[in-house]
This record gives sequence, structure tokens and C-alpha cells, in this order.
Amino acid sequence: MRRRETHCIPDTGVTFSRRPLSQRDAGQGVDVSGWWRQWAVVAVAVMAVAGAGCAPIAIGGAAVGAGVAASQDRGLGGFISDAEIQAQINHLWFQHSMDLHRRLDMTVDNGRVLLLGRASDAQMRLDAVRLAWQVRGVREVINEIQIDTASGMLDSARDTWISTQLRGKLTFDGAIRSQNYSIDTVNGVVYLMGVARNQEELDRVVDHARRLPYVQRVVSHVSL
Repeated sequence: MRRRETHCIPDTGVTFSRRPLSQRDAGQGVDVSGWWRQWAVVAVAVMAVAGAGCAPIAIGGAAVGAGVAASQDRGLGGFISDAEIQAQINHLWFQHSMDLHRRLDMTVDNGRVLLLGRASDAQMRLDAVRLAWQVRGVREVINEIQIDTASGMLDSARDTWISTQLRGKLTFDGAIRSQNYSIDTVNGVVYLMGVARNQEELDRVVDHARRLPYVQRVVSHVSL
């Protein structure tokens, strides 16, 4: 989550990248189904219990994390599959460039990968998309990476504040199933991803986001 001021180089808009048929048909791509799958499952549990101080608490936290994942419309199986995809993309990014790995982020939902962050140049943006497509199971790559060299810690802090405030509003709105939504903020632009039960619910989510201070615009990649 990062934020605001428009020091970014103007972009042409959202880029939807689709895997070339020849690569898909040939079955090319990263297939690390063994220890990567185990790592992803463990990572899910670890993230769910971050901050726990002892083993009994960690076990309880893992159970809660699994319960939240299962309550999402994609289910526990989909949650773990998306976590594995994200882990593999992160691995490829890290191998390619520590700076790319540090600057960029992503959200994965049902095999749809939303790429975010502040790239140092256009080549980094292209490399992030190319590497994401190498992971098996990726169905779509949505490129929302901004080219930005001027933002600082204040912008990042503001973005984090926006995402936190919006998450709270969705959680306490009884008409919204908040766990179905992912929220990311970059330079004051709020990116939403997930699954809405209906258009009315999605409209409420977008309205909450637009009403927050410092929000420049809201970009929805939410499926109905």
C-alpha cells in the first residue's frame, strides 16, 4: 500500500497481458509443485499468525487464518493455490532483481494477478509482467505498475493509511463481505480486487473508498 502525490510519469492506462497461445499450449512455465507448494501452505499459516508469541497461540492463529480463507468465495483450496502463485512470482522477481522485488507488489485472486508498485523505469515494468506469466496457474496479468522515481516515505505512509482506513470501513459494513476484497493503494490510487456478491455491494465498496481523504481515484478489478 503506498501513496499519493502524482510525481509519476504519465502512464497509458491499465494493461491486460495475456499469455501467448504457443507458450500455454507448449506447457512452458515454472512448475515447482513440490517444495514450493509446501512452502506456500506454510507461508499462509505463518502470515496468519504473524506476531504470535508462543506455539499454542500460533496453532490457534493458523486455525483462524484457515477459517478466514475458507469463508472467502474462492474457498481454502483457491486461497492456497493463489498463495503458491504469489510465492513463485516473488521468487522469480527476487532472482531477477532485488530492486524489482523491493519496489513491486501484487495481489492474486483466482489465478488473476494484479501487479502494483513503483518501477524505476519501463524495463522493470515489462520484466515484472514477463516473469509473472512464467508461473503455472496464472490466468491473467493486470499491470497497474507505475513508473515513479520521486515518491518518498510520506507517500508510502499515506497510502498505507488509506488502505487501513478502507479495510476498517468494509469490515464494519454489514452489507459487505469484506474478506472477499483485496485493497492496495499506490500514490493515492486505490486498487480493488476480489469477488462482489452483486453490483450493489461493489458500489458500496467503491463509495467507501472515494470518500476517504487523499484518495485520487479508485480502480476496480473486482469480479461479480
